Amino acid sequence: MGSERADALRAAHQAITAIDGGSVAAWLALGEGAFSSRADKLRHLQRMPSFEGDVLDPAQSHGDLLLHITGSSARAVQQAAEQTLRALPQQQVRWRADGTRPENRAEDGRGLSRNPFHFTEGHGNPATAAEITERATIRAGQGEPSWAIGGSYEVIRIIRLATDFWDRDTLDEQERITGRRRNGRWLDGTPRTERAVFATDPHGKITPLDAHVRRAAPNPRTPPPMVRRSYNYHRAPDDQGLIFSCFQSDLEKGFEAVQRRLQGEAMAKYTLTTGGGYFFVPPPGEAWLSALTES
Repeated sequence: MGSERADALRAAHQAITAIDGGSVAAWLALGEGAFSSRADKLRHLQRMPSFEGDVLDPAQSHGDLLLHITGSSARAVQQAAEQTLRALPQQQVRWRADGTRPENRAEDGRGLSRNPFHFTEGHGNPATAAEITERATIRAGQGEPSWAIGGSYEVIRIIRLATDFWDRDTLDEQERITGRRRNGRWLDGTPRTERAVFATDPHGKITPLDAHVRRAAPNPRTPPPMVRRSYNYHRAPDDQGLIFSCFQSDLEKGFEAVQRRLQGEAMAKYTLTTGGGYFFVPPPGEAWLSALTES
């Protein structure tokens, strides 16, 4: 890695480490532009492609470094962000997205919140730390560089939601489009903490074949190998939606496989992805930093 890129990476790592802890949780993720040589690169890291229906704004997409900062209050996050950017005067902010998690809570081991469509997010996530690790982190034998083991691919999607359009539909129609009740219960009556069996409804009479959850995970007993953590954003009455975020060990088997299955879903007419990108969250510690900056 070139000395200029190496210095920038060290500075970013130090800046994000300085604010991580207490009321703030923060991490650094790397975009493809953070790497100066093919030898350093990961198998799946690239610029996020434009999927069917996307209208990606270059000013809100991609980037060399992602600083993901969360906190117990908007003030704590704002102060941490300002401190971090002051420590990185040579870096230019490409885009920024501020979000919230209304009704943020943990139930049955899963982090839940309410999305702009008034539905509870997070029921499809794993309930234990071991399951989260299994889905989200890279392991030996995946063909990735040794320094990347223990890290995770992160996808960010800025999804504008047609909330006014959505709110004109009846609750029953919204639930059929989603494939769950607002409280997370499955349409066939299966409790939200259990897995539905779509095989007993092959023609979609109960859960439509184009429902969001059915397209995303056709067999809920083998859920997609990824972990979601999304946030609501509201920039203007006609620009509000979801900052979708997910983590996985393999982009092709995780996010990209789900995205392909979602093509043609009933919810598509209410959503428009305008930005985001693919990034890599390094493993804990500094061994990865030494491996990259000394190469």
